[in-house]
Amino acid sequence: MSDEKKIKITQVKSLIERPEPQKRTIKALGLGRIRKSVVKTDTPQIRGMIAKVRHLVVVEEVTEAPREEGRV
Repeated sequence: MSDEKKIKITQVKSLIERPEPQKRTIKALGLGRIRKSVVKTDTPQIRGMIAKVRHLVVVEEVTEAPREEGRV
C-alpha cells in the first residue's frame, strides 16, 4: 500500500444555473450528479479544484481504500 493520503469528494448541490467553469471543474473531478462520490489522491491540484467548487461538494479524508463489493 502507498502512503498517499486519499480524500472522498461527494457532490451535494446541483450544477443547474452554475457558471461553465464550475461545471467543467466538477466534470474533471469525475462528478456530475448529486450524491455521487469519488476517491482521489490528496494533491495540491485536486485541492485547488475543490476550492473552486467548495460550495457544491463535501470532502472527507479516507482512512483506508474502499473495497470492491462482490469480490472474494
